[in-house]
Amino acid sequence: MTAGKHPALVTFLFAVVIAAQTADNRAVFEQGQQALNRGDLAGAEKAFREVLQTEPDNVGAHGNLAVVYMRRREWPKALEQLHAAERLAPAMPGIQLNIGLAYYRQADYQRAIPPFETVLRDQPDSMQARYLLGLCYFFTERYAGAVRTLQPLWNQESQNLSYLYVMAIAASKAGQNELDQQATSRLLEVGKNTAELHLLIGKGHLAQSMYGQALTEFAEAERLNPREPFLHYFVGAVYVKQNDYQQAKQEFLKDAAIEPDMAYDYDQLGAVCSMLDQLPEAEGYYKQAIALDPRLATSQFGLAKIYKTQGKYAEALNALHEAAAVDPQSASVHYLSGQVLLALGRRTEARREFDETERLKKSIEDELQKKMSGQHVTDPQLAGEK
Repeated sequence: MTAGKHPALVTFLFAVVIAAQTADNRAVFEQGQQALNRGDLAGAEKAFREVLQTEPDNVGAHGNLAVVYMRRREWPKALEQLHAAERLAPAMPGIQLNIGLAYYRQADYQRAIPPFETVLRDQPDSMQARYLLGLCYFFTERYAGAVRTLQPLWNQESQNLSYLYVMAIAASKAGQNELDQQATSRLLEVGKNTAELHLLIGKGHLAQSMYGQALTEFAEAERLNPREPFLHYFVGAVYVKQNDYQQAKQEFLKDAAIEPDMAYDYDQLGAVCSMLDQLPEAEGYYKQAIALDPRLATSQFGLAKIYKTQGKYAEALNALHEAAAVDPQSASVHYLSGQVLLALGRRTEARREFDETERLKKSIEDELQKKMSGQHVTDPQLAGEK
């Protein structure tokens, strides 16, 4: 989906809110709105915080302050303001959509589902909410739900290769063979002779563990467009699956050169350098990933493992705390936390972590460990959909 086709953030502009303000606050609010519109985030933050000092229940100020933080990728701060707005005006349009977006942008698809469902229930014609909800169902392997949610968008999105790719896979997984064939045929028709099509077909082969076929498609995509976004990331993912970490490293470096702000490249570079026992390099790459996305749990976890190896137990615990905040159900995080606490002589706390590890191992599969080992490939191409 092309950027800007659906608005990524909803800006709160409600006359009823502005009218309820004092004259001074109304002027400050409008100054903040103007600053936000021209991209002056510091000026907007200052203005909306000034409004909240005297009107702490001003919904518009909370909502627009959240937009400031979302544009800065400061997701916890954004969610704090959005939930404050939600408590004050639970039925106000836009709040639930932005809550869903804040979770979605952190790849927390499970938490993004309820707010998107709420938006779609109240506004059935919201294309953005429907599209993102369908992707959340897809990412959480609720394929029938993904098909049911995304299919009504066919007329609007059937020129969109990413949409067709998701529809084909979801329909196949849901056992809807006719729709699978329809989406696949349309995908081949729309994407004919394009690098993006070969990238998508290669990703499909990768998902089916057909690594030779995947590399063939990726090579054709590179022939057509050597700078195709995400191409080298997925080539690197194939080599990770094949345990060829040195070649994987070269591919992730190529993708990072094309897309220097893509945190997942540095996350993967940290992982493969760890596998190659290149720990100083791995540490640097993990830190680059975290600088771009502080809530990237795999990088926090990888950094914690390095710190434990180096005997930097306080730093390891800090990184594990960050990883647990994102993925509290990870048995791996709790187990490593127990090991670090044991090394510090904090036996009671360590025992609690080990007990939690055993409980989680019995109840769920550890997605974070699957990502760390290369069993599961994060798809940043789809994760960036608006």
